[in-house]
Amino acid sequence: MAYLFTSESVSEGHPDKVADQISDALLDHFLAFDPESKVACETLVTTGQVVLAGEVKSHTYLDVQNIAREVINKIGYTKGEYQFSGDSCGVISLIHEQSQDINQGVDRGSKEEQGAGDQGMMFGYATKETNNYMPLALDISHKILHILAELRREGKEIKYLRPDAKAQVTIEYSDDNVPQRIDTIVVSTQHDAFDSNDEAMLAKIKSDIISILMPKVKSQLPEEIQQLFDDQITYHINPTGKFVIGGPHGDTGLTGRKIIVDTYGGKGAHGGGAFSGKDPSKVDRSAAYAARHIAKNLVAAGVADEILVQVSYAIGVVEPTSIFVETYGTSNVNLSDGEIARKVRQLFDLRPFAVEERLKLRNPIYLETAAYGHMGKESKKVVKVFESPYNGRVEMEVELFTWEKLDMVQEVKVAFGL
Repeated sequence: MAYLFTSESVSEGHPDKVADQISDALLDHFLAFDPESKVACETLVTTGQVVLAGEVKSHTYLDVQNIAREVINKIGYTKGEYQFSGDSCGVISLIHEQSQDINQGVDRGSKEEQGAGDQGMMFGYATKETNNYMPLALDISHKILHILAELRREGKEIKYLRPDAKAQVTIEYSDDNVPQRIDTIVVSTQHDAFDSNDEAMLAKIKSDIISILMPKVKSQLPEEIQQLFDDQITYHINPTGKFVIGGPHGDTGLTGRKIIVDTYGGKGAHGGGAFSGKDPSKVDRSAAYAARHIAKNLVAAGVADEILVQVSYAIGVVEPTSIFVETYGTSNVNLSDGEIARKVRQLFDLRPFAVEERLKLRNPIYLETAAYGHMGKESKKVVKVFESPYNGRVEMEVELFTWEKLDMVQEVKVAFGL
């Protein structure tokens, strides 16, 4: 019997994502001016207010209030009627220095012997069902909101959109786990109050989402995925009614509350640790990226059609405490999952500093991760500019999403005899 699976995404204007982006913008600025910075920065956003908190050890000093305001304005919260605007909101900084008790377990005389910044388990996942090795329902959910944000910024075809939005996609699968069709699509988008008749306004929004947004989403998908869209899809567009009050005014936002949106949409597993605002000494972040890198290269090399990788650490300890692999019965090699895990340990150095070096994680590459998912995006080089009244101007080329590179496929094939 066929089954249904659902994933959701949220827009860059969702209050939790606003908080994530502020935290990662602060992290990027710290790393740009001091690559050895240790940062754990949390953000709270609510009506007219931003609160910054956390621990930092760095040789640089930042105008954190101005950085937060720039992020908020770039997202699109620029009008007083939103009750939250980059130019007018209050910004309170409660950031203080990192505890020496934590730092002593991380910093060592030799960088190669750097200990993990915390204990815990992290997961990476990959599947062949999309070209970017991501779960299909989440991939489509991200695309819906990314294109919706483009339409909002252009302000031509749909002129009433506001920054806050969510999307959810349900896919029907066959018993052998092959996508058959899109069953349900849910889109809730914040909007201006542009019609005194609520029913007419909601009908217009539903019509625009289905007739303007969805064709653009479909056109960006491969032909085999486009075939999954039919005229039997159930659409729920702003199902609770009008959505004028939104963003941080409608719902308080916090860093790290969208960990499933950030990863695999409920596929695979999650260790519970959030990403944004954390420098790469925090294995919550760096090891999750490393596990994704491993899983993606294993699937791309043909080891299995679907793979989950778990790695765990103890705080202050250099080597991971465990590595686990699950292939869900899709393995293409004559090895048990335990034997695959042992080969993974030989192929990939998972000591914290080795992960930082291999994936170039001491660079200011994190703001780009903080909306529409940390996984599944294209690795590319960009030039970023950072300016500070205290540190001057830094312009540097960085490589984004290095954990998405298929740079270990050949080594994996050789190791597994593929």
